Amino acid sequence: MQLVLNGEPKETTDGLTVRAFLAELGIPEKGVAVERNLEIIPKSMFDQVALEAGDRLEIIQFVGGG
Repeated sequence: MQLVLNGEPKETTDGLTVRAFLAELGIPEKGVAVERNLEIIPKSMFDQVALEAGDRLEIIQFVGGG
């Protein structure tokens, strides 16, 4: 299925949850925020929110430093 990830078209497997999509991308959940169609998805919902064709996702990773 086709969706938009951080402003770029992305082809992915049908029926993935947010958690499965992050795993497919190799992105650890710690320090990550996910927005789907302008709505923040709480981490507690990553297993329950299924992605659909045409979804617009923004994935932000927080990076610390010092």
